[in-house]
Amino acid sequence: MSGTLYVVATPIGNLEDITLRALRVLREVDVIAAEDTRRSARLLGHHGIATKTVSFHEHNTRMRVPQLISRLEAGESVAVVTDAGTPGVSDPGLELVKEAIEKGIRVDPIPGASAPLAALIASGFEMVPFTVFGFAPNKAKARIQWLDEISKVPHTFSFFEAPHRIQATLRDAGPIFGERPIMMARELTKLHQELLRGTALALADRVSDPRGEFTLVVGPAVKSLDSNEIHLSDTEVAQEFWRITESVQGSRRQAVAELARRSGRSAKDVYSAIERAKKLGI
Repeated sequence: MSGTLYVVATPIGNLEDITLRALRVLREVDVIAAEDTRRSARLLGHHGIATKTVSFHEHNTRMRVPQLISRLEAGESVAVVTDAGTPGVSDPGLELVKEAIEKGIRVDPIPGASAPLAALIASGFEMVPFTVFGFAPNKAKARIQWLDEISKVPHTFSFFEAPHRIQATLRDAGPIFGERPIMMARELTKLHQELLRGTALALADRVSDPRGEFTLVVGPAVKSLDSNEIHLSDTEVAQEFWRITESVQGSRRQAVAELARRSGRSAKDVYSAIERAKKLGI
């Protein structure tokens, strides 16, 4: 009889945020597959758990999945954990779960901490429906395309960003998200936890010396009031764009965001209108 694969959520910062059931499972399994054995050692040591660990991360998945499946098929029990949070959510784990299901091995989820859910409940935004995205792409062009794509989701959604890219991502998101409200969480559950609220451009100006992983929750799309909406032609959009950037000394992103808000168009539509006007020599 095969063993059981336990998918165990671990704390995202505060070591107290782990369930009694998770601690019991981690003590009782034959082996713990950890994303980073050194980081997991701190958690296990804190709770006096001596279970053997093996590494299981994105760079050794191909090798490790067959090994862990073999152990499960031999009747051993395996717990998979990540550095923080729930395995499979932008972290290793999904590949092993899929293979276990394919082999008819029992999979038992041990729920617990999750950064997107922790941030969501503090956001004040509508919680249902809710979509979780992963990390934004590293390169600027791919990131802008990705931000434009996820901005089409009308309900609340969440994504992650690293400290060295957070300002660039927020500035890229400014003209795309426009006035859409955002709550940005840093160092969730830790001593220096910080929750900031505002638009993407406003938050970009408030991020100084960024440290720790960021979880961003973007609220539902702002519904424009048709009675107050200004319908501008491509020519008028282009003329207003040049007026804002030249006369008011605003940035291109700020100008696009302002025009999107005033015209009831998306930032992408405003960009397209400006390009069409350029071709006409306006």
